[in-house]
Amino acid sequence: MRGRTPFAVLVVVLLAAGLLGLLALNTALNEGSFELSRLQRQTTKATDEQQSLQHEIDQSSAPDALARRAAELGMVPAGGMAFLDVPNGGKVIGTPGPAKDSPPVKKSTVEPWPMKAAPGTQAPAQPSAAPSASPSAPPPAQPTGQAPAPPPTPAASAGDSVIQLNPVTTAPAQHGGGTR
Repeated sequence: MRGRTPFAVLVVVLLAAGLLGLLALNTALNEGSFELSRLQRQTTKATDEQQSLQHEIDQSSAPDALARRAAELGMVPAGGMAFLDVPNGGKVIGTPGPAKDSPPVKKSTVEPWPMKAAPGTQAPAQPSAAPSASPSAPPPAQPTGQAPAPPPTPAASAGDSVIQLNPVTTAPAQHGGGTR
């Protein structure tokens, strides 16, 4: 009987170690399964949010929404348009005309690009130290003999890119028409 006792103890220890190994492996697999389920829920939530934001963008960029927003900002439809046909010798096609607006346009109080703050955060503060320049105001007169000052650039918060579409020039317009 003495020869069988160490063998029996060895078999029992190996079986116990095997069972403990299987238990540890099963626990690790279950933890991975729970993590996978959590990540799938998080992905579904993020996808739903992305789709709702894309739907909002699509609604805001529809032609009727853009026209309504432009009217809120005081813009008026363009008049007759003319095109320059460069390949055919620079022929003018169409008749240019000013934009038609019956009543004077009042200055809009609507923010051109409203910033939506994420829940729990504050919207970026607007700089109050710099005076705001009106796009229709004429540029200040420059003394003769001095180089013109560079056009003012708006301050931007971190991460914003600023693009100036219509740079301010110091020379008067030669075409005789104003811009709106």
